[in-house]
Amino acid sequence: MRNFTVYYIFVFVLLTFTLSAQVVISKPNLGFTQACASSTFNNYNVTFSFSPSGNLQPTNTFIVEMSDADGSFSNATVVHTTNAGSVATSPATISFSIPTATSGEGYKIRVKSTAPAATSSASNAFAAYYKIQDSPFSINNLIETGVYCTGGSYLLTIDNPGDAMNDSPLQYQNLTFNWYKETSPTTSVFVASGESLEVSTPGVYFVETNYGTCTSNSFSNRVTVSEAASGTTSSSISSSLGNPYCSVNGPTTLSAINGIGYQWFKDGERIDGATSQMYQTNEAGTYAVNINLENCTASASIDLVNTDFTSEINVEDINILDSGETLLVNVATTAVSPVFQWYVNNTLIVDATTSNYEVSQQGNYTVKITQTEGCNASQEINFVVNEPFPDVANIPNVITPNGDGINDTWVIPQEFVSGTNTQVTLISAQGKVVLDTTEYQNNWPENELDFKDVNPVYYYIIKTSNQNIKGSITVLR
Repeated sequence: MRNFTVYYIFVFVLLTFTLSAQVVISKPNLGFTQACASSTFNNYNVTFSFSPSGNLQPTNTFIVEMSDADGSFSNATVVHTTNAGSVATSPATISFSIPTATSGEGYKIRVKSTAPAATSSASNAFAAYYKIQDSPFSINNLIETGVYCTGGSYLLTIDNPGDAMNDSPLQYQNLTFNWYKETSPTTSVFVASGESLEVSTPGVYFVETNYGTCTSNSFSNRVTVSEAASGTTSSSISSSLGNPYCSVNGPTTLSAINGIGYQWFKDGERIDGATSQMYQTNEAGTYAVNINLENCTASASIDLVNTDFTSEINVEDINILDSGETLLVNVATTAVSPVFQWYVNNTLIVDATTSNYEVSQQGNYTVKITQTEGCNASQEINFVVNEPFPDVANIPNVITPNGDGINDTWVIPQEFVSGTNTQVTLISAQGKVVLDTTEYQNNWPENELDFKDVNPVYYYIIKTSNQNIKGSITVLR
């Protein structure tokens, strides 16, 4: 009888200890009704209670788990784990972020503890989407129309250049798309899902990235698709750089609607070899294309306008400025609403913002002209301002380019330097031409010479309108 009593007491104590070590976690309360996350916002709160709080061990952590889109936790995703012992009072609120692959209407949240181990029930279901792409994109090469022959169809596709001009959603994995047909200027009906749509009914169509009940800016342009009974119907052409376009930004790509054959024309003349859906050009003009739609044809044209501008300055590329003198440089430009920036030796001259600048010191100058209306483009013009060349009496036949500032370059009389239309030629002893210019700056050699001989010899020829002077130069180390 005594042994039985001891055993009973031992079981009772063990059961009491086990029960005292448990906690109960309430159903999580969400601080939101749907999670529409993006790169600019992805922070959500969940609040829960637990008791008794005294049963939490110092090593306890709370884990926030997110189900799949159907509410199942069989492959739950951990979206937050607290530090050990950091949450000790009830109720508690924890912030978390949803994964970038999140997409669905039936997600749930639950909370788990580790010491002791416990799991809450699931939260209410909620819609959650991570909008990895959330900007407008183009379909049909941004052409506003599409045409199909009677009994045929027209294929609408999402464009995928994947560049700064078009943030195509096709660049991002796991996204799906819903196509719609307009029923009025403000209403539409769902047609189908997918990356493309085969249209066989006239109407206005567009596509949106499928972010469910979350609103977004990830939608396409509208395309009006029509049926051509017979003969030739009209269509349109798009320019990738817009129209007018800026040729300084490179060629633009002209695109026609989908067909099975093409022939492009410029100013009424057939362009040989231009038989693709797209044609690239950097010239203004009237472009047309004939499109074979198999059982009928379509034609389209565009008057492509180039709105580039021209600029020039009133000084030479290389200018000489005497001490105490100034040089007024003026810019003449056809740019619309131009902005001017002046630089000397690659440094911005802060106060120089007009079309003219008075130069008072030598240096390498640049003026940058930016057109701010129409064609958004910039041009740069460079010019150099030097001090007067030294006035030496004779042509030297020895130089010592050792960097001491004395006789480092071949300095010839002013009557032969830049601005005198004199041709100066230097030839090595091996017959290689090392200098040939009509704008000599008294600066040879600009770079360090490769001394293969002890004191190499070079031969010069100086030609003016009435002189032909020849001689030699010895280069001493």
